[in-house]
Amino acid sequence: MDNSIVISTPPHVKSKRTTRGIMLDVLIALFPAAVAGIVFFGVPALIIELTAILACVATEFVYYFIANKGFSNKCKDAGNVCLRWWKQFDLTSVVTGLILALILPATAKWYEVLIGSIFGIAIVKMLFGGTGKNLVNPAATARVFMFLSFALTTYTAANIPALDFTSGIFTDATNLHWLLGADGNPYSKITVLDLFLGTGVAGCIGETCKVTILFGYIYLSVRKVIKWWQPLLFIGVFGFVAVFMSGFTYIATGGYIFNMELFLPHIFSGGVLFGAVFMFTDYVTSPKGVWGQVVYYVVAAVLIAVLRYFTKLEVTSFVIMLLNLFVPLIDRYIISRPFGYKKEKTQKEGK
Repeated sequence: MDNSIVISTPPHVKSKRTTRGIMLDVLIALFPAAVAGIVFFGVPALIIELTAILACVATEFVYYFIANKGFSNKCKDAGNVCLRWWKQFDLTSVVTGLILALILPATAKWYEVLIGSIFGIAIVKMLFGGTGKNLVNPAATARVFMFLSFALTTYTAANIPALDFTSGIFTDATNLHWLLGADGNPYSKITVLDLFLGTGVAGCIGETCKVTILFGYIYLSVRKVIKWWQPLLFIGVFGFVAVFMSGFTYIATGGYIFNMELFLPHIFSGGVLFGAVFMFTDYVTSPKGVWGQVVYYVVAAVLIAVLRYFTKLEVTSFVIMLLNLFVPLIDRYIISRPFGYKKEKTQKEGK
């Protein structure tokens, strides 16, 4: 038998879709949020986006170059190593860099972004074997690393003022602090429309304008890069749990009801919507089976709603990183139906 033939177990799925093609679709979906971030936060947002992308790509290249002995024999094989890197370059580092930039505040320093990008690619991704082998989401983990290392807790407001603003702009994660009960009624600060558009809202670069995130969601769903129900399940569960945690409203006829007026402010605040569309749906760090995915999104939604209520902080990246570690257990114990499986008929059913 020819040793060049690779034999693997079935099923064999043939498709023209490649990793590079999928990542290109993700970049297209992220583009509106990236542009909106520059419009809303100006030059600092542009610098952060370019720094994160270039640093992630450069880190991947340097790691690959060293690992493939590009410096050996006085760099005689350097040209071939560079060519091999380019042929296997699948745009995943570009996606990681852009997502990391979009979940950072515009107040982040360029050197902080540089360090975070290097950490996300070199430690979280390449050290574990590269694309498809990382245990946790590189962008989310890099964001947590930067939060713990540099205390990134100050968020500037968007350059475009709120449509109906009656009080001052607060530097907090998409005004999440007072939305969750730490500073009065959210409607005295900003409207739901402002939260949706991102006008006058303090937050991260790509998480502020929810319109652009919805554009990305529609594009990825149409292109079948993500399953349309995944973000909706997460957002629905999160919204109801968040409203439940916020308390009930007493009605004149007696009794208490859910204060559903807070449903939209909750899902339009912080990085929940961005995480649901672009981060929780990551192929590598999310469960493979449908029921495993259902458990994954439901648990994530509940955790974020509860933790946001008690900490008054944006915890999406923390929860993503935490649940990524449990994905192998979910895949192991929540087994999906095998490909091509058909239930055997019992003797009674066959009659």
